[in-house]
Amino acid sequence: MTLSLNKDKIRFLLLEGVHDNALKVLNEAGYTNIEYIKTALDEDELIEKIKDAHFIGIRSRTQLTRKVLESAEKLICIGCFCIGTNQVDLDAALELGIPVFNAPYSNTRSVAELVLAETIMLMRGIPEKNAVVHRGGWNKSAKDSYEVRGKTMGIVGYGSIGSQLSVLCEGLGMKVIYHDVLTKLPLGNAVQVGSFDELLEKADVVTLHVPDLPSTRNMMTAREFGLMKDGSFFINAARGGCVNIEDLAAALESGKLLGAAIDVFPKEPKSADEEFISPLRAFENVILTPHVGGSTQEAQANIGLEVADKFVRYSDMGDTTSSVNFPNVSIPFTDKSHRLLHIHQNVPGVLSQVNASFADAGINITAQSMMTRGDVGYLVMDVDDNDSAKALERLRSVPQTIKVRVLF
Repeated sequence: MTLSLNKDKIRFLLLEGVHDNALKVLNEAGYTNIEYIKTALDEDELIEKIKDAHFIGIRSRTQLTRKVLESAEKLICIGCFCIGTNQVDLDAALELGIPVFNAPYSNTRSVAELVLAETIMLMRGIPEKNAVVHRGGWNKSAKDSYEVRGKTMGIVGYGSIGSQLSVLCEGLGMKVIYHDVLTKLPLGNAVQVGSFDELLEKADVVTLHVPDLPSTRNMMTAREFGLMKDGSFFINAARGGCVNIEDLAAALESGKLLGAAIDVFPKEPKSADEEFISPLRAFENVILTPHVGGSTQEAQANIGLEVADKFVRYSDMGDTTSSVNFPNVSIPFTDKSHRLLHIHQNVPGVLSQVNASFADAGINITAQSMMTRGDVGYLVMDVDDNDSAKALERLRSVPQTIKVRVLF
């Protein structure tokens, strides 16, 4: 439980070489106490470094486990400078009163462009032809080489990436069908099919753009590959756990699929020094990339801006809009007031307890909003500036309190 610190006392730990835009945003907002490290850290190093950090920014390699988080006594916020948040124990972060932010939209164009490029390369048989030429061969043939125009792209997951890919594919003359667990309004002439199986049966190219959920893990197995058209293609730039790699390898070995492009894997190397192991390395008709769907300068620049801005809004205003694990609360500041942030166990009666306590002390509340998520509640309230010291003490005395901060 902490009072508001001067901005130069609030410590940021940024790992894995997040884009310089993050530093720019933080500096312009008055935050200068920043440690910037270009690599990920192993657990022991991380525990030592995070000990005095209030904010930590990571990409995909840093693992924020419960053990690490429980050692970070001053930590109030986590920023994932990427789309995924699998590297963070979100439940532990919630229990400890730590919101987690990510950048779900900043790299959508980069991923969509990669998938479009891979589609063209696969349908022309370029990966295998390229490998042959590198060995000195000259396989000049149109066999199994196709234009994408007129072919059917099957998009699984019609969110920000899938829908943008849909538009790009139509621009090249492809037909687009898509499957989503929700009914989604199509862009252009795309058509939402009735089932996942129907999409697999109709598409010339199947591409995954789904989140990592229990329902999406191993969604592509021997059964699903068996439903796909003979001579079709498969692309995964979503999550590694969505695909049974051994079953994909079998579908390629049998000739059921003419090719595939995979950017994410169930097990990925933790560093460039670790060898990548996969049965897919045996296939020259498969494009293998090291989780670079969002790794463009443009995407990383946008991610730096997006996540750093969320840091600033949480530090300055207590705004948790778009947090992936935390109650989402956002209210405008009221004049001549101080803001208090109260993170507490989600049990009945906390709000009434706080309000009754404030009323007894004659504390005037000028604005208030509370939301809950799981076992945690988040209360944001503005009080008259001359009441903030009393209000802070009253909040500290609430038995269910996890964290409390006051913003001046």
